[in-house]
Amino acid sequence: MKASNFFEMSNDELNLKLNELKEELFNLRFKHKAGQLENANQLAVCKKDIARVKTVIRQRELGISQEPTTAAKKSTKKSK
Repeated sequence: MKASNFFEMSNDELNLKLNELKEELFNLRFKHKAGQLENANQLAVCKKDIARVKTVIRQRELGISQEPTTAAKKSTKKSK
């Protein structure tokens, strides 16, 4: 997932995504040890996504970036 997608998420959504990614990483590690993982690159991708989410959360804590407002979310979506 691209980092720009994470900047569009709210703090609650980021925390949920972080939990999902951690669960996915656990499952991927389990499959890797059991020899059932076909693409080992998935581990690296999952770790990088976790790092991206943590980076966005930390930037918001420091005030470097801000959580998008509902008006900003609506303006970024394409209208018909």
